[in-house]
Amino acid sequence: MNDDARFMALALALGRRGQGNVWPNPAVGCVIVADGRIVGRGWTAPGGRPHAETRALAQAGAAARGATAYVSLEPCAHHGQTPPCAVALADAGVARVVVPVADPDPRVAGRGLEMLRGAGITVETGCLEDAARADLSGFLMRVAEGRPRVTLKLATSFDGRIATASGDSQWITGARARRQVHALRACHDAVMVGGGTARADDPSLTVRGLGIAAQPVRVVISRRLDLPRDSKLARSAAAPAVWLCHGPDVAADRVDAWQALGARTVPCALSGGQVDPASVLAELGALGLTSVFCEGGGTLAAALLGAGLVDELVGFTAGLALGAEGRPAIGALGLTALDEAGRFRLAETRAVGGDVMHRWLRA
Repeated sequence: MNDDARFMALALALGRRGQGNVWPNPAVGCVIVADGRIVGRGWTAPGGRPHAETRALAQAGAAARGATAYVSLEPCAHHGQTPPCAVALADAGVARVVVPVADPDPRVAGRGLEMLRGAGITVETGCLEDAARADLSGFLMRVAEGRPRVTLKLATSFDGRIATASGDSQWITGARARRQVHALRACHDAVMVGGGTARADDPSLTVRGLGIAAQPVRVVISRRLDLPRDSKLARSAAAPAVWLCHGPDVAADRVDAWQALGARTVPCALSGGQVDPASVLAELGALGLTSVFCEGGGTLAAALLGAGLVDELVGFTAGLALGAEGRPAIGALGLTALDEAGRFRLAETRAVGGDVMHRWLRA
């Protein structure tokens, strides 16, 4: 790995620190190098401000003059809450900027690179582009398709069951796997479940046990908004945020009651009598979310898979079998031929405690 790739890999690693708590902004990292020595590092701060470049330049100070800046996404070119990062880099006297990928946001879209070149700065692109696109996939998808990236998590027995026939499910996987799930929640903007799961399990949907203060948005899809108002979600609806995606014809008193508890209600279109998952994701994208971690249940999992809206599968498989009478992880998909099923490619597999974690990306 040459020096450019090595420093860009560090910028990408720094950017990942912001995943899950900088939306709607991208999670960007920046490393400033002078004479082979790192003089400034930064990543997008919680809430999206300050930007990575601003933080790295503040750390570098006068040492930024004549240095190379490695930024994991094209520096912004528009005036928002802060001046453009492209201007800040030029004003600091940076001589060279290396970026892996251009920012497709219409407010930037190459203009940041043009501003840098116009200031006499050498600009190089494409360094570790594939890795950067993977890290920024949620942001890039929201810009390109108007929806957040979706990860579907399934914790199952060896034979693909999430509970016994009686509903007993705690716990199929072990403590280390459950801790890993909390870490995955933490790096997504939102955690999402269906109304059936919210009613049956009374989940908190928070990140616990990791010493993390920032929490993902908690999203529940409920056609009729018929969720118990004495649940854990109801009792804590104001913070962390609870967003309830429901049908367009829900009774006004239910909407008012949940809003009074502090929840945000999000009306969505219907498809086949149920909340349309594509409408849900479009609404969530419009509200700024770039990544969603879906934890079921089976009906919601089937709806997302059937609509081709799952970008990554994360499975935790335990070494026990519950049999055909156990509850399946995924509801009916209505497939009649094998080639109708969407294919995913294996990205990773590893042991987590006594369980196996496997990650699959949409082919």
